Amino acid sequence: MEQIDLYHERGSRSRLKRTESLMHYFNVRLMMVLLPLLSVSSALANETRPPNIVFIVSDDQGYDDMGVTNPEVISPNLDRLCEEGVRLTSFYVAWPACTPSRGAFLTGRYPQRNGIYDMIRNEAPDYGHKYGAEEYAVTWERIGGMDEREVLLPELLATAGYRSAIFGKWDLGVQRRFLPLQRGFDEFYGFVNTGIDYFTHERYGVPSMYSGNSQTEADKGTYCTELFEREAVRFVHENKDRPFFLYLPFNAPHGASNLDPAIRSAAQGTARYKAMYPHLEDTLVKGTRYGKDAMVASKSKKRLEYLAALTQMDAAIGSLLDLLDEYEIADETIVIFFSDNGGSGGSSNHPLRGGKGKVFEGGIRVCAAVRYPGHIPAGSTSDEFVTSLELFPTLLSLAGVSPPTDLILDGHNMLPVLKGESASPRTEMYWKRRDQEAARFDHWKWIKNNTGEFLFDLKTDLAEKNNLADTEPQQLTKMRDHFAQWQHEMEQAEPRGPFRDY
Repeated sequence: MEQIDLYHERGSRSRLKRTESLMHYFNVRLMMVLLPLLSVSSALANETRPPNIVFIVSDDQGYDDMGVTNPEVISPNLDRLCEEGVRLTSFYVAWPACTPSRGAFLTGRYPQRNGIYDMIRNEAPDYGHKYGAEEYAVTWERIGGMDEREVLLPELLATAGYRSAIFGKWDLGVQRRFLPLQRGFDEFYGFVNTGIDYFTHERYGVPSMYSGNSQTEADKGTYCTELFEREAVRFVHENKDRPFFLYLPFNAPHGASNLDPAIRSAAQGTARYKAMYPHLEDTLVKGTRYGKDAMVASKSKKRLEYLAALTQMDAAIGSLLDLLDEYEIADETIVIFFSDNGGSGGSSNHPLRGGKGKVFEGGIRVCAAVRYPGHIPAGSTSDEFVTSLELFPTLLSLAGVSPPTDLILDGHNMLPVLKGESASPRTEMYWKRRDQEAARFDHWKWIKNNTGEFLFDLKTDLAEKNNLADTEPQQLTKMRDHFAQWQHEMEQAEPRGPFRDY
């Protein structure tokens, strides 16, 4: 019995070896057949998968404040975007200040159409008032927000499988129903109003930082640009294997929202980055604030704090660009950058006239660049007439998403323009901020404000120095008519809150 069992055991081992050998042979053959198929499948997946989207917005950055145009500015990573993509020199936003500008590019609709055509901010801090908690809770800053019927970009990108996040400045409403997680974003870490102190994260003494739907002071004391960088890097790391939409609206280099006149009068930079501008003095001078004598930032300090904040923002952008390279997804990622409006404080809008809050070119024409390797020629410059209203339809087209048939958009897909394949189809753009009205039609620019009426030929007068209102009466009439037609269209649009009476 022992010999028979031993024989059967040896036979079993022999058969097992033959079976293992056959299985190995067939596995090898199977892999030889499948590997090419898997490679083709992977290639097809990469071709059909929509691109990742990194959308970066700076706050109050000047038209001339990038290293590629101004040697004083240290911005190697913004310069890199320009060198590896296209720099846009005739790129406009839809409003000359924060809230309406952001509402416009996130909906693809004029502020007058989406309802956010003025600021959601309190004015009492402009006079030195500090709110108590109960008082602040019922102010306009806490109750105003974008109409819930408006469709925001991430809501539509989600239908194509995108995971979306915003890290930084929201500015479209604080109440829960207005916050990013209820408007299509999957993640939110940032501040909810138009500005904060870079270190305390307070808005004139009121905590303003949120994580998701909840207010947080967990990171109080940490420079906010570092926090937005931290969250953006984590998000890319966690979502590198799927389509993602990363919206990174920095508060830099916006002025600090602090009631202390010495702080409020400038942006805020860290010591490390201020040291990179030794030619600028970190000094205070006698001035006024809230109708009283006060020590405020000198002109040199305003420029110093501004540039330090900008350069640290640039370094954070560099961390993201490096991460895209490390994960080998840079070629599958479109990176879009522009400022939310013209520069203020310590900025330079050279050679443009005016700045933030004005409808002269310096308030609405902004620095911008787009990189999309293999699609947009590297190192190119485009002077084509394009705007932030083009962002929404462009990204939907890249994602393979069709907008709802009843959604009226005010922009177009600008990718062919960015590629250099066609001229921009845009011929006109309109702005209205209270008593300031403006229109651009082709190369003509018309402005009406409380000081008068202006007509400029931007083809020969980009700085808007030569008012042609008296010498070109026919063109002046045409521009007035264009604006009146646009205004009538906006008035006929389905009404939206929070400002419009309906």
